[in-house]
Formats: sequence, structure tokens, C-alpha cells
Amino acid sequence: MTLDDWRRKIDEIDRKLVELLNERSRCAIEIGRLKQETKMPLYQPDREREVIAGAERANSGPLTNQAIRRLFERIIDEARSAERAAMHPADRSEDTQRK
Repeated sequence: MTLDDWRRKIDEIDRKLVELLNERSRCAIEIGRLKQETKMPLYQPDREREVIAGAERANSGPLTNQAIRRLFERIIDEARSAERAAMHPADRSEDTQRK
């Protein structure tokens, strides 16, 4: 494959990642609504540790588990922000209103 071929492949993977991250965020928003309805705390560190541990178990490289951990910590943080924004729409910034 040429350099351009590899770049096109990465571009396609990036599009799929964005799709999956948005799908994951929609799920997190629904979970946030359920948490709010049942008076559960938004932040649940035990669950976050489970998610990260599962991602590390699924990791077959070449990324290190440390890299996977950092990525998932960021994904979870952004999902929590999306949950908060969905629960308090008046507080949403202009950036979170993009579709």
C-alpha cells in the first residue's frame, strides 16, 4: 500500500471511531437520565474501573494498557460531560450543541 492508501484507511477508521464514540455517548446520556430518575450519583468510580479494566483485557496491542487506560479515562470523562449536559441543557456550551 502507498502512503495515500494508508492515510485513506486511517481516515475511514477515524470516521468509524467518531460514529462509535457518538453512539457510546448517546448510551451514556440515557444511562444518565436513568441515574437521575432513580437518584443515583452520576459519578460511579467502581463502574469506571470496571470499564477500564474490560478495555485493558480486550487490548491485544500494539497500544499499551497504559495508553488504553488514558484513552478510556478521557472517553469516560467526555461521556460524563455529555450526561451532565443532557440533564442540564441550559448549561450547555455552544460546542456541545453541535450535531
